[in-house]
Amino acid sequence: MSANKYKHRKRQGFEGQRLIVLPKKITTDFLTRDPVTRQIYITDIGYYPKAEFHYVERMAGSGQHIMIYNVEGSGWVEIDRKRTTLSASQFIVIPAGAPHKYAANEDDPWTIYWLHFNGELAIFIVDLIIQNTKSYQPDLAYSENRIRLFEEIYSGLEKGYGSDNLRYVNMIFYHFLSSLLYGEKFSSSEKRKEADLIEDTIELMQKKIHTVISLQELARFARLSISHFSAVFRERTGYSPIEYFNHLKIQKACQYLLFTGKTVKETAACLGIEDQYYFSRMFSKLMGHSPVEYRRRNKTGE
Repeated sequence: MSANKYKHRKRQGFEGQRLIVLPKKITTDFLTRDPVTRQIYITDIGYYPKAEFHYVERMAGSGQHIMIYNVEGSGWVEIDRKRTTLSASQFIVIPAGAPHKYAANEDDPWTIYWLHFNGELAIFIVDLIIQNTKSYQPDLAYSENRIRLFEEIYSGLEKGYGSDNLRYVNMIFYHFLSSLLYGEKFSSSEKRKEADLIEDTIELMQKKIHTVISLQELARFARLSISHFSAVFRERTGYSPIEYFNHLKIQKACQYLLFTGKTVKETAACLGIEDQYYFSRMFSKLMGHSPVEYRRRNKTGE
């Protein structure tokens, strides 16, 4: 790394970042003493989007265990002088006391959710994660529900440090940890729901075949973010949502051309496409013939 790039290294200060560090007094006076929270509790929590030049070095280790969950981009983490790459959809746990350093990739900086935690059960949880994955760095399928748990924890801590609030937040943290440790079990029900959502979305497309529908509308119907909906839809069907919708339109257009006397312009209009030339180009690209040629060939049996 050049000297110039070294100067740009920073621990925090990224556009869109969020960060909460619990006061030490809250940790010592409540979290370590309460029968519920002393088992496992959060001390720091944050979110760093596209954290360019992010770099942290703790050669004496940290007083807490650290979890870093990368959802986009990449970086590297070095624990006890062993360096590993942390790619998208991976998380890593750094045990308390372990010398470590980590940094975002300079060309493709990571977007990370991170937590510092401690408690009587914390070392057992960390050991369990490491044993189950045979490394500090397990793969993790992206889950909208897992992110919601993180957001619930964060927004809960924003509301203050009342005893009931701290218990509530740290009980959610148990669920969040289980989603990391048992990712397959956590995501299996979600995948079934997503499969049903995609089927329901395709059914909606068929009902709306004569209209124009946007990607935003489809994602809203599925109750997913646009990026997550698009990824799930492509994984399930092999096509983007709008591409798939256009395929259904062309399928319907073929029926109109073969079974009715509608002109190309009328056929396009019936499918919510005002520009007949755009429709003809889309039809030709998918079917290999123009609408007129398709009608002629299929009616004459060519």
